[in-house]
Amino acid sequence: MIRAELAEASAGDQLDALSGPRARARRACSRARAGRIGDALDDLDLLRSQAWGELDELDRASVLTTALDCRLARGELTSAMTLGEGLGAFLDGPDLTGATAHYGRGELSAAVGDSDLAAGHFSRAGRLATRDDDLDLIPWRVGAALAAVRLGHRHEGAALAREHVALARESQAPYATALGLRALATVDARSDRIALLREARTVLADVPAARLAAQIDTDLAGLLLLTRGPDTAEVLSLLRSAEAYAGGEELWPLQSRVRRLLDRIGEPARPVRGEALAALTAAERRVARMAADGLTNRQIADHLLVTVKAVEWHLSHVYRKLGIRSRAGLPTSLGVEPATL
Repeated sequence: MIRAELAEASAGDQLDALSGPRARARRACSRARAGRIGDALDDLDLLRSQAWGELDELDRASVLTTALDCRLARGELTSAMTLGEGLGAFLDGPDLTGATAHYGRGELSAAVGDSDLAAGHFSRAGRLATRDDDLDLIPWRVGAALAAVRLGHRHEGAALAREHVALARESQAPYATALGLRALATVDARSDRIALLREARTVLADVPAARLAAQIDTDLAGLLLLTRGPDTAEVLSLLRSAEAYAGGEELWPLQSRVRRLLDRIGEPARPVRGEALAALTAAERRVARMAADGLTNRQIADHLLVTVKAVEWHLSHVYRKLGIRSRAGLPTSLGVEPATL
């Protein structure tokens, strides 16, 4: 959300060498765009606590709006509302500052179900933002399109989404294009929604945007379940990818969506790291960690002074609890590096 140069920034590590509050703000916002929510929040919280006075008004509005978006992604509504209150100081700001603040307030209003207020904020953001700003930095048409549909104005919503996609394609902005395609698939029931989502995923192929990609994958999985019958191989692949990402970044609203879809196809959810460890007994944790480290069943048995059969018994319970099929899934489930043989 900081300046136009952020639009094509990478995941943000290339900014690590830069110093100063504004550079750190750019890095934080770039990390949020890339889907590295935990890293972004670390940066954003540090800026607010230690360098707030060194940022100009636009940068402050951008930091608050990005932090608000990250908190909403984690389902932390109370924290997001506090950040939204902070944006009140910038709503009357000039041009991009005011547009950024109104966009953030629009996202918050949408999250709490006030579609009328959300539509008003997005409209105001659109009046303040320039064409370049409103594609990658402030995609107000996407927010306005979703708000319009919730208010029963489906044709208006579809028109706004199509306008956003057309402008993004013209500007060759891949993230903005994928974002618009996802919105269009959501608001325009007459379109080929599956094709739109597949196109969005293709557009993101070389773009660091893990969160948006996981959202698109989850949307696509849901549509495939509705329209393609019992063949669930692709659906499961999409959901497992989104599940791993959402769990790693603690994005509980997205994780909940994924788990509901997994339940519909009769597949168990895989616990995220903290849940995985909590589900295992002390003995199962010891065996699982040794197996993840590359030890054979015989080596584990010798180390623990138990039988190989006991190790096999423990591992079978571990696989069932973690929702995996073999020891190959242990490193990811336990959050450890795979053993190199």
